[in-house]
Amino acid sequence: MTPIFAGRTVLVTGGAAGLGRAHALAFGSRGAHVILADINPAGMAETRTQVEQAGGTAEQHVCDMASEDDITALAALVLAQHPRIDVLINNAGLHLGDIARGFFGLGQARWQHYLAVNTIGPMLLAEALRPALAAAKGLIINKSSMASYQPATAYGVTKACLNVFTHAMASQFAADEIRCVGIAPGLMETPAAKDGVAEENWQRLKAMQMVKRQGTAEDIANLAVFLASPEGSFINNQILLCDGGNQLRGFRI
Repeated sequence: MTPIFAGRTVLVTGGAAGLGRAHALAFGSRGAHVILADINPAGMAETRTQVEQAGGTAEQHVCDMASEDDITALAALVLAQHPRIDVLINNAGLHLGDIARGFFGLGQARWQHYLAVNTIGPMLLAEALRPALAAAKGLIINKSSMASYQPATAYGVTKACLNVFTHAMASQFAADEIRCVGIAPGLMETPAAKDGVAEENWQRLKAMQMVKRQGTAEDIANLAVFLASPEGSFINNQILLCDGGNQLRGFRI
């Protein structure tokens, strides 16, 4: 049987570890060619190896999503080699070491860096790749967070902004038949989440889980696979919260 994404091209930012690696493996193992973009070449090389071991193909490019020059250069390189991009997964993100941190004391420079990576970079990359996404009538997946529903934290503010951008992008890309959807993960067992949540908060949040297992990067990647499949092709302009139902319990970082 032909793999479901055979002949498709998927670009994953933040592909060196965690959710990005899980997305790369999920699509690569199902036949897609995966383009990895990250600031960590060694991590990308490991992801690439795992994709190839799973039977897929991949390439990697260093790109800092806080740099418009890097984004422009990445898009130019990708467009020169790939006339179609079927799925763009804007997964790269930044939490400044503490997802629960408020915004007092951040200062303008740190705010600008935070927003550049989490909010503006995804929009710039999607716009730069518009010709290839349009050629494929493709899908943009923006990686939000459950924190976007509780934007008292600086991280939550940036992800809430990304949610609004997702709706704006769905509207503006509609003429090209490009869909745009957000995924808002809950508490997932990933390196970034573990680094960004204090241990006492981590244990408290785990005890509140409605679904009595820990969410995984694969849970989020499988949702992305569904959205990119024919079965998910009528879903557009939505932010899909994938947190095991924890928002119902007043889940707070």
